[in-house]
Amino acid sequence: MRTLGVLGGMSWESTVTYYQLLNRGVRERLGGLHSAPLLLHSVDFAQIAAQQKAGEWHAAGQVLAEAARGLQGAGATALLLATNTMHKVAAAIEGAVDIPLLHIGDAVGQALREQGIERAALLGTRFTMQEDFYRERLDREFGIRVLVPGAGAMAEIDRVIFQELCIGQFRPAAQAFYLDQLALLKAQGAQAAILGCTEIGLLLEGCDSPLPLVDSAERHVAMGLEWMLGDSRPPV
Repeated sequence: MRTLGVLGGMSWESTVTYYQLLNRGVRERLGGLHSAPLLLHSVDFAQIAAQQKAGEWHAAGQVLAEAARGLQGAGATALLLATNTMHKVAAAIEGAVDIPLLHIGDAVGQALREQGIERAALLGTRFTMQEDFYRERLDREFGIRVLVPGAGAMAEIDRVIFQELCIGQFRPAAQAFYLDQLALLKAQGAQAAILGCTEIGLLLEGCDSPLPLVDSAERHVAMGLEWMLGDSRPPV
């Protein structure tokens, strides 16, 4: 198996999910006492969140680039950045290392394309929903048109992520609000929903969703497992 590096802590609530799913996937495929060969660098999310809020993306990118260099130096053969939003600085990470960054947008796009989805709802932080780095990649690479909530709903979705989900609070009111937004986006033509924040799957786990759900964390883990256990090669 190849050793995989994980850039985590954004938030650690979802990094736990990555660790569990990666190890569970290896055990299911290989059996016995097999587990995932992983290297984890977990950052202080308070620093990263403050840089996001202040628009200091270059500084945040340098924090993750340095962490990525450390993971490569320790023996990682590829990287998972265990967050959607920080893929905004994917280029800074890629420029700092000689190993591939397995992009979460590609994992989501591949899953949608396999399902024949052309229009997908997107829930995530306001950065992920508003800015182009995620939506344009899905459009350009996979032909997926992305639909997002209105400005007011977007603000509430973002608030819930940072003030509740990232500190381990998964409340029925937030769950109901997210599901209502998915129903509205379905009425606008969405065929599926991207859970474009790695904590949202924890909130909606077991829910009766109005749309098929593509959990970005689960799809990203599947990409990581393919790298560790398969014959994947660096993206061209």
